Amino acid sequence: MILLYVLIFILSCLAIAWSGSRLVDGLAKMAKYLNWREFVVAFFIMAVAGSFPNLFVGINSALHKIPQLSFGDIVGGNMIDLTLAVAAAIIIGGVSLPAKSRLVQSSAIFTAGIAILPLILILDGALGRIDGLILLLTFFIYIVWLFSKSERFKKVYNGNEKKEKTVIKFKDFLKNLFLVILALILLLLGSEGIVISAQVFAKTLEITLPLVGILIIGFGNALPEIYFAVISARKKQTWMILGDLMGAVIISATFVLGIVVLINPIRIVDFSPFAIARIFLIISALFFLIVVRTGRRVSKKESLILLGTYLLFLFFEIFFR
Repeated sequence: MILLYVLIFILSCLAIAWSGSRLVDGLAKMAKYLNWREFVVAFFIMAVAGSFPNLFVGINSALHKIPQLSFGDIVGGNMIDLTLAVAAAIIIGGVSLPAKSRLVQSSAIFTAGIAILPLILILDGALGRIDGLILLLTFFIYIVWLFSKSERFKKVYNGNEKKEKTVIKFKDFLKNLFLVILALILLLLGSEGIVISAQVFAKTLEITLPLVGILIIGFGNALPEIYFAVISARKKQTWMILGDLMGAVIISATFVLGIVVLINPIRIVDFSPFAIARIFLIISALFFLIVVRTGRRVSKKESLILLGTYLLFLFFEIFFR
């Protein structure tokens, strides 16, 4: 019986990984057809698309009355976005990530603070609906700040206005729209398979659902961000990477988690699975902030430190929980 759920879990992860990457590609091409600015595509559209797996898994877990699975997914996914995804982009792509933009500098502060915010709110052992409203309010405050000045979302990183209009046929736009809809359907089915199989794993292997979320589902749902970061790095579109990853952290830790908590509040009876994750997430968020704010560029040296941080996190989470 367990082998059946292993197969369901693998197929669900593959469905989410494929649909997540197709969603990113489809929305990016649609945005170009609509002539949206580069920053909006990088920081907002890509991040929103990449957060859909977290949202679908979160809603499904809340409806199944196991919202702690979503909390583990978001904590694990944010850990990956701030460490492994950045390191993979730099090491595989062979580039360094520029962070001189004033917007990136300011958003790094938001990112570090928001990544830690859910861990602060749950110190009393629960995330109630008031906490959910706080998370949603934080998200909307950030969005208002982001779009309060036109230069924050109209200015491209290299300082040049995009003069040429992207030539994409309308039939290609419709094709991408169809792919986006198909991706959303697969995300829904994949998230349902992940939630069901995660419950079986936790019961059979005698491990907690939050740990399943942190180590397994968090990684699976972070694949779209890793994929996008690596592809962008290989194409030398480095201005998109930090924006996408910071946006993914902000959206999942505020909007997604806020929605989940409003559906079903999270109560953590055993906080031990999150103890190690909380320490490493705080370390990663602060290191990410320091690197972006002081170095103005994330180089291979910093990427190796971030990769080492993630590997240490896995080691301690698996062997010292």
